Amino acid sequence: MDPQAFIRLSVGSLGLRLSGTTLTGTKSGINALSSPCVCEIRLRGFPVQTSSVPFISSPEATVDIHNVASSFYLEESDLKALLEPGCFYAPHACLEIVVFTGHKGGHCGVGIKRQQVGTFKLEVGPEWGDGKPVTLFNGWIGIGKNKQESGKPGAELHLRVKLDPDPRYVFQFEDKTKLSPQIVQLQGTIKQPIFSCKFSQDRVSPVDPLNNFWSNSVDGSELDVEKRERKGWKVKIHDLSGSAVAAAFITTPFVPSTGCDWVAKSNPGAWLIVHPDVCRPGCWQPWGKLEAWRERGIRDTICCRFHLLSEGQESGGDLLMSEILISAEKGGEFYIDTDRQVRAAASPLPSPRSSGDFASLSPVAGGFVMSCRVQGEGKCSKPLVQLAMRHVTCVEDAAIFMALAAAVDLSIEACRPFRRRLRRSSRHSW
Repeated sequence: MDPQAFIRLSVGSLGLRLSGTTLTGTKSGINALSSPCVCEIRLRGFPVQTSSVPFISSPEATVDIHNVASSFYLEESDLKALLEPGCFYAPHACLEIVVFTGHKGGHCGVGIKRQQVGTFKLEVGPEWGDGKPVTLFNGWIGIGKNKQESGKPGAELHLRVKLDPDPRYVFQFEDKTKLSPQIVQLQGTIKQPIFSCKFSQDRVSPVDPLNNFWSNSVDGSELDVEKRERKGWKVKIHDLSGSAVAAAFITTPFVPSTGCDWVAKSNPGAWLIVHPDVCRPGCWQPWGKLEAWRERGIRDTICCRFHLLSEGQESGGDLLMSEILISAEKGGEFYIDTDRQVRAAASPLPSPRSSGDFASLSPVAGGFVMSCRVQGEGKCSKPLVQLAMRHVTCVEDAAIFMALAAAVDLSIEACRPFRRRLRRSSRHSW
């Protein structure tokens, strides 16, 4: 499998201080540095990202050199767009970081005005497309009104801006997951078959090893079951030889919570993601658990929460890797990315290898792991999956993420509201 080129642009090690002898800010025109400082990180064509900026109040204090405040992931088309001349008022694309004091918005009907401290700009250059690690900036730089006036105290921003290659494998389901599609790897305009996906909704057969995990019996017709719960869904991922290399199946049915007609957070549906156990042929090893439920609001969302199961245990110790809201109407992106999600401690992602062990992959302190883009309810969803190359050492590693992507896609449908009229009528079928 050949990866596609991606670039990771990271901004980190943020800190703000006042140069000169005055550290209170009263003589520099900055009167609110004691309040939280935030910055907006802007790059043309990408959503604005925000981050807090620690205030360095004493010469002894230092910035966190390991902190990553923001990351942008650029593919080849993004780089071409950034390097093309823009409009007359912005001929060159820039990475722009604008620092503010105070909070945006208001409190109790009283508006709170943010004060802009200063701006840092870094122009996009040809070196962005070289595909090599490069530090674009690292250190302190003056920002604000007084940065050009020597001898006067002013605000200084510390930051590190770095480019790193982040190659990825890109896969796509060629049809809806329920139609058991082929999964292809995308390499430009070339599509290379890699896996096949087999969906079933029937009860697992007695000879199916997945039956060892099954605890729910199916009684009555499938139509009656669908009226009150959604269960029995299973997806197997097969390699080109036809061998099953990963699977996902519902372990906790998707059922409406008491007093409502939707799957609520208090009782989410759940999938178990498994891979073959090489030590016990014909058996499966738990790898991850995906929970999903519906959040009601002006625009409903589906929340997908993924835990990595430690030591292959279905219950017990686990590690929260992702909790993402996806628009029920428009769909969206599920991802595992330690830079975009706040966690107590960043850990490498264990992944099954051809040897079958759960040894950690390369010790990456953080960054992109995978993403899966799906469509909303009632739409023909063909999941698009991206995997960081550093987390894939063999085909089986990629397969387990295909099973996870299939579970995310099917969760959008599994979390559809139940029809109350059918639920009431189902009482007569008991």
